Amino acid sequence: MPRCAWCGTDPLYIDYHDREWGVPTRDPQVLFEFLLLEAFQAGLSWITVLRKRERYRQVLFGFDAARLARMSDAEIDERMQDPGIIRNRRKLEAARSNARAWLQLEDPVGFIWSFVDGQPRINRFERLDQVPAVSPEAHAMSKGLKKAGFSFVGPTICYAYMQACGLVMDHLTDCERYAELARSG
Repeated sequence: MPRCAWCGTDPLYIDYHDREWGVPTRDPQVLFEFLLLEAFQAGLSWITVLRKRERYRQVLFGFDAARLARMSDAEIDERMQDPGIIRNRRKLEAARSNARAWLQLEDPVGFIWSFVDGQPRINRFERLDQVPAVSPEAHAMSKGLKKAGFSFVGPTICYAYMQACGLVMDHLTDCERYAELARSG
């Protein structure tokens, strides 16, 4: 199957590319999980986060925002000893504060999707070097999330988040997933 070149040959990356990346989701649990995972990715490669994703699900209460919002400093200290995750105190504290901010949103799904007017943006890129790292919508999302109390949500993180959750669809036009997702978008 022709794929976007960025996923390479790693089976985990291929599976993520083929099943998740760019697929529009309005599931609040999935949207919240990806928001946190993108924050953990800051400064690292996405494959690093994917390899640690299952452990994150275990130590971050299945990405249950209500439980994560109550995570104690002692629980953060405990997670800082876990080699199965990215041990960065600021990112763990941000996960907790982002859970609190998420719970304060009246309609988190509507809020997230408002940055693309509720509809996926279907891009038409032929080459990887055409895919942007940010967009005006990502800048707006970053600003909106920060105003709502989120952290580790700069425009680059927001654009990657938008790609992951299908708010924007950046599969290349020669990728097998492009035609399917462009039709469904």
